[in-house]
Order: sequence, then structure tokens, then C-alpha cells
Amino acid sequence: MADRTYLDWPFLEDRHRALAAELESWAATHVAGFHGPDVDADCRRLVHLLGAAGWLRHAVGGAPWGHADAIDTRAICLARQILAYHNGLADFAFAMQGLGSGAISLQGTPAQKERYLPRVARGEAIAAFALSEPEAGSDVGAMQCAARIEGEHAVIDGEKTWISNGGIADFYVVFCRTGEAPGARGISAFIVDAGTPGLEIAERIEVIAPHPLARLRFRACRVPLAQRIGAPGEGFKVAMRTLDVFRTSVAAAALGFARRALDEALAHATRRRMFGQALADFQLTQARLAQMATTVDSAALLVWRAAWLRDQGRSVTKEAAMAKLAATEGAQQVIDAALQLHGGLGVKQGTAVESLYREIRALRIYEGATEVQQLIIGRELLKEMRA
Repeated sequence: MADRTYLDWPFLEDRHRALAAELESWAATHVAGFHGPDVDADCRRLVHLLGAAGWLRHAVGGAPWGHADAIDTRAICLARQILAYHNGLADFAFAMQGLGSGAISLQGTPAQKERYLPRVARGEAIAAFALSEPEAGSDVGAMQCAARIEGEHAVIDGEKTWISNGGIADFYVVFCRTGEAPGARGISAFIVDAGTPGLEIAERIEVIAPHPLARLRFRACRVPLAQRIGAPGEGFKVAMRTLDVFRTSVAAAALGFARRALDEALAHATRRRMFGQALADFQLTQARLAQMATTVDSAALLVWRAAWLRDQGRSVTKEAAMAKLAATEGAQQVIDAALQLHGGLGVKQGTAVESLYREIRALRIYEGATEVQQLIIGRELLKEMRA
């Protein structure tokens, strides 16, 4: 990564700078350009590599299985930015271990933490976060997947879709309507182990940047009440607390993609010759590069502000939304500009900018689409003004 000056910003501490240096060296050796013909196998292997090297401990909150007593948002953001710079699937593998187990880290019982988090941190168990449904994505209150209580079990019926790690996960944190109150206040969260009778993979979903993704179907799937995370009806709060951590990290991943695109553009512009001079010598090129660099740094300031505030124990609903909005939209612009500077090479399969172009698109949608972030920011601004 050519520009590391952001590491000197006051948002980060020496331990973060040490983490960045170590992970940068490891990623360049172990995951740069890593890909094979089987995405599921690649993802499993990356989870194993990340776990064996100790990096997944940063994705899991709480000692002794996590790297610190609590989730370190800045460490997660650093890891995602660096991994995304080198390999989009490596970033995905890291992030989904954190997102899939985040609810357990934040509100799981001691027994739940002991059962799942050590295996997640070691890369021995793959985690998944199952919130979205065919008719309930951004509108969580419209959730239809339901669980009825029968004795000491919850019986789940319904579907979940767009579930990352679907089909390869060892367990799913599933959000279901349990009816304690209308809308989002009547949702509970349950840990459902893969292989539980009544849980099936209804469909594997292929997307433009391949990674494991599936639609899940639950048919009278019986789960012990001991697998519930938090109190009955608190599932929406559990989900939002989890997303507050990882929404900022989505912005950090976008930042990693954007930094890689900028570096690729700079390298290409200095090598490529046309009309008797380097592409970089043209003023139009310099103006384009300047805009790309400014967009990257603008997004980075919002990312690290949100991560720092959360690590200080502050609510970051607005700040995380701003970071995700600016970083993902900005990264799309930077990557598109890098591809344009590459000309025909930019759309050639297998080139870095072509891969980045496919990788970035989903980040503007998942964990809250751009339009949802705008609504969140506007709502929070009005709330502040009225207060």
C-alpha cells in the first residue's frame, strides 16, 4: 500500500500501527492474488489461514478467545482495509467471521461464547448472519420468518436470503419474529447449527464478485431456547448493535479497494506511453488522479472518526452511516476512474481494476444500501435538532 500516512493520524494508536505493519506483510505473502476455481473451498481455506495466523481474533470480541476484552472497531477496520487491498475474498472471509459471530460476542451467554467464539477465532468454525428475507431487507420490521415457542424449544419456519457464507457455515445467527410486540420489537435471535433438522439450503446464489451466498429455508426447525441470544423480543437491538460495529468496517473495506485502485492507476499512468509522453504527463490525467486521491482521503477521515468514536463507547449510528455512504460511493467513483485510465485493459478479465470493479458494487447495497444510509443520517440530524 503506497500511502500509509493515515497511520499517523490521531485516531489510531501504536498497537494499531503495529497490527497494520504485521498484517500488511502477511497479506502480501499469503493472500495477494489468491483465488482458485472453487469459491467455497477458497473461502474455507482463507478462514483457516486467517485463523491459524491469529488474525481472526481481531474479529471476535472478548478475551480469552478474542484479541482484546472488547471488540476493537479500529482493528477490524484496519484488517478489512488491508485484506481488501490485497484480496476481496480474504476480506470477505475475515468480515463474515466477525459479523456472523458478532451478536454472540456482544450479547451471548457465557456458554454460547465458550461454545462458538474460540472455534470462530481459530478458523475452525464458519459463522453466518441471517437477517435478510425475500421481502424484508432494509425493512427489518417486515420480517416473516417466525419462531413459535414449544416447551424448551423454538420452532422456526420461513426463509432467509442473501446470506453470506450460506451453504458453508457451521452455524447461523438467525433473526425470527417471535411476536412479543409489533414490528421490529417482536424479533428474537437464535443460533442455529448447520445440519439441524428443518434447516436446508434452498438455493445457492451467484453474484458478480463470487463468494458463498445462499437462500435458507426453515421448516419446523427445532432449536433449544438456550440458543437464543439476548432476551425475547430483543433481536432487533442485537442485530443493530452488531451492524453498528461492522457497518463502519464495510466502509473500511471500500477504502481498501479504493486505495488499491488508486495505486494501480498511478502505476499504469507512469508506465503507459502515448503521443510521445507518459499518460501521467497529461494534465487531464493529473486532475483525475488528484480527484481520486482526495476522494480516498475524505472517506478515510470519516471511517476513522466513526471507528474511533465507537471505541470510545460513543453511539455512532450517524457517523457509521456517513462513513459507509462516503466510502462505498467514493470507492465506486475511484475504481471507475482507474478502469477508465487503463482503457481497454481495464475491462480485461483477471486484471486488478476489473476485479475491483466487480468487488465494489455489492458494498453499496449490503449492510444498508446507500439510500438507507441517507435516511439514517437525515433522521439522526433531525433527532439532534429536536433534542
